[in-house]
Amino acid sequence: MGIDKLTSILTQTVEKLSSEDSLKGIFHQHRDGDPLPSAAALGEIISLARSIIFPGYYGKSTVNTRTIKYHIGVNIERLHKLLAEQIMAGLCFADNEDGTREKAEERKRTSDELSIQLISRLPKIRAMLATDVLAAYNGDPAAENVGEIISCYPVIKALTNYRIAHELVALGVPLIPRIMTEMAHSETGIDIHPGAQIGKHFTIDHGTGVVIGATCIIGDNVKIYQGVTLGAKSFPLDKSGNPIKGIPRHPIIGDDVVIYANATVLGRVTIGKGCVVGANVWVTKDMKPNTKKYKQEKISILDFEFNNGTGI
Repeated sequence: MGIDKLTSILTQTVEKLSSEDSLKGIFHQHRDGDPLPSAAALGEIISLARSIIFPGYYGKSTVNTRTIKYHIGVNIERLHKLLAEQIMAGLCFADNEDGTREKAEERKRTSDELSIQLISRLPKIRAMLATDVLAAYNGDPAAENVGEIISCYPVIKALTNYRIAHELVALGVPLIPRIMTEMAHSETGIDIHPGAQIGKHFTIDHGTGVVIGATCIIGDNVKIYQGVTLGAKSFPLDKSGNPIKGIPRHPIIGDDVVIYANATVLGRVTIGKGCVVGANVWVTKDMKPNTKKYKQEKISILDFEFNNGTGI
């Protein structure tokens, strides 16, 4: 094949990939001067946050009681800068209006304020994660000490990302929280939507394949095992046949509940305080407090709307 023919093929391919029809729905129109979210920067943000929350386990290993304030101070200064930049990138990405200088300055002020607000919540986040570490340690006879839990267990990595991301959701930050939890998903196999509400002393044993949906509410002292799905049963549709977003559609899990491996709990059902859900069980109906379920429900094909699926 001659050079002219090869050049023609490449030119035609560029034209096809650049056409309006080809780009419909998958193209983000970038405005000059607006930052884009950076996976590398968000990765550094998570690393800094982990080193601040768990000093000595992440980041520099030379930290001690004499250097702790310096260590945390330096990391927080860097965290504030990076976080403000990424929050601004998220705000720019979500705002489709034409940019003006005044709008850009407003976004910068908002980003700085939101970054500081998130950092001010790190003590609260650390306190919650400390209960999660304890829950993981007490719930696993194979764990020799809490240092092993913090350093090695995927649940702590996933929950650190989630608890930071959840606070960003509460602050109204777009896009960035979801990227953070998806980073943990890739790292650990644990998929927690940042919008979910999770109480203290929460743990996931092993973790791989766990899915926790956006409107899920989980109480205190809850333990779940690998492969558990807390998902949506089906979605009501609007007049155009599209799923209606933003409605509660995931389970409510009460305090002191245990859900064993590969169990699936679907829909806005309530699993009462003290319940036990056995392995490989499907639950699509409420469970009264302090009840146990080890047998599979009889599930009719009519219980599901297959055009909607069970996404989070």
